[in-house]
Parts: sequence; C-alpha cells; structure tokens
Amino acid sequence: MDGDFRTEFVHQPGGLKHHPALVLNADYRPLSYYPLSLWPWQDAVKAVYMDRVDIVAEYDTYVHSPSTEIRIPSVVVLRDYVKPVKRVAFTRFNLFLRDEFKCQYCGSKGDLTFDHVVPRAAGGVTSWENVVAACSRCNLKKGSKSLRQANMSLMKPPRQPAAEELRNLGRKFPPNYLHDSWVDFLYWDAELDA
Repeated sequence: MDGDFRTEFVHQPGGLKHHPALVLNADYRPLSYYPLSLWPWQDAVKAVYMDRVDIVAEYDTYVHSPSTEIRIPSVVVLRDYVKPVKRVAFTRFNLFLRDEFKCQYCGSKGDLTFDHVVPRAAGGVTSWENVVAACSRCNLKKGSKSLRQANMSLMKPPRQPAAEELRNLGRKFPPNYLHDSWVDFLYWDAELDA
C-alpha cells in the first residue's frame, strides 16, 4: 500500500462508541479486510472476559464497572482459529469488490449498478460470469443490447473470484478510519517495495 494513500485516512476522535477493536484470527491476520473485521468495544471486552480472545493492543481509554477497570482493546486475536470461507457469496457488494468499484465498460467510479453482459431478455442469467459493475450511463447506453450491438467492450471478462482473491482486493480499500495500532496487522503480509 503506497504512503500517499495512507495519508488520506481519517483519524476520528470520539467517545467510547468510537473505539472499535480490530479482530484477528489465531494466525494474526484480520478475519476480513473489506469490510474490515471490527467489533464494538463492548463485544471485545466481553470476549476478553469469556476467554475467547487475547488483547494485542489497547487504547489509552478505560472503562469502569463498580469493581473493575480495563483499558479498551484496540486489537484482539481469537484463541481458536476460524477457517476462512472458501465459497464466495454472489452479492452486489462482492461483485463491486471483484470489479474494484469501477464500471467495467468505461472505468468510472461511483454511481454503480450492475449489468447483465448477455441481457436477460436474450437468455442471460444472473451469475458471476454474466454480471458486471456498470455506471448508470453505460448501463442505460447498453440497455438490453449485446456488447456488439451497443458497440461496447468490457475491461475484463467477468468470472467467479476465489475467496482469497476477494480478500486481497479488499486490502486495496481501507476504511475511512484506521487506528495506529491496527496498521501493522493489516499490511504485514503485503509485499514490501524495494
């Protein structure tokens, strides 16, 4: 991840509700990158007391009960390994992630919908191999025509992504907020620039 992109992160101050915990699997990798595996601080504290997680890093903020004081965890690691899901669900979000949130016809970002490459009116099915992210303008231009009839082409052919591929793509789209204690765990397995 390049340094210029990291400077765009917004570090938001806030009350206790703004202290989420990054959740790592037992191998110290996030359960998911996009969306980033986060728990509200209350769930993280509860998991600590139930011996389901270990605290790796903490905020400087404390929570109190009548008999206990604890620093709010900022990074927790599961004690038991959770096997990653192999099958990728066919959802609008995963489709947009596969296509890197870009129209597959013109490359624009934002105002995305999805388009059937082979129109449903022509027998096209709703599947990974026939649906792509498209901006409204391109979707309207193509309508229920074939690519040739609409004089359009795809940036890349649609296909079903592997779960690991989507996880890696998700690392390109960090959330608007990253606590300093999370960064080492989010990018430790990324290739370093020479």
